[in-house]
Amino acid sequence: MVSPPSFPWTFQDVDTLLARIRGVRNTSTAEEYLRMIAMSRIMLPNIKNIQASWLTVGKKVAQMCLHAGANDFGSIMIEENVVSAAGAPHRFTYKSIQESIREAGFEPQLRTQLYQFRNIPETIEEQVINY
Repeated sequence: MVSPPSFPWTFQDVDTLLARIRGVRNTSTAEEYLRMIAMSRIMLPNIKNIQASWLTVGKKVAQMCLHAGANDFGSIMIEENVVSAAGAPHRFTYKSIQESIREAGFEPQLRTQLYQFRNIPETIEEQVINY
């Protein structure tokens, strides 16, 4: 059985009831997020795959997360509406995710949802980001 991934997300507060009614805001910093990733790697040895959530923290922080213990950058979103509606502005294509991983000093590896490695198809349609 494959260990499910852990992907700690920061709270995205834009247009949420918690923000409107209770005034709850995301005040976490990039440093705090990196610490959470590092502590997750140390304290959760039964969780094999820890994902750097580029969707909620952006490219630079997600790249640092790979050095802090995350072994999964995340994946492209075919149609992501929930987190982006709550204020996450980050977008990637499969090529830009691979470039970001390489820039961080790692080799990208395509995987299935069950974390089995697979080859990148010879022909793949580049995602158009227009949302």
